[in-house]
Amino acid sequence: MRFLSIVRIDENSGLQPSPKLMADMGTLMEELTREGKLINTAGLTPTAEGTRIRLSGGKLSVVDGPFTEAKEVIGGYALLETASREEALEITKRFLRVHGDEWNVECEVRQLMTHGETCG
Repeated sequence: MRFLSIVRIDENSGLQPSPKLMADMGTLMEELTREGKLINTAGLTPTAEGTRIRLSGGKLSVVDGPFTEAKEVIGGYALLETASREEALEITKRFLRVHGDEWNVECEVRQLMTHGETCG
């Protein structure tokens, strides 16, 4: 089963990852990759460097960032392969715990649909 763990952050918090956080995150990612549970992961550039393209009523609109109305934004993701939803949740909890007390980070975990599946 594959799950996407979507990392939500407040990009205006001013917090930058410490060398310890980066090292601890690297250790966790190496372990999960070795175990075959972490397929891919990446952080995203700030919304100031992003563009939103919207389709509404058959018309496209394009807006460049930053998106000031956004309180929290997607800061990154991890693509996980696990035996169960519970295992994906436990891995995501480990990821969050690495951040310690000073960070306010939230992850949304959602299963990827396989070919031919439909929502609902």
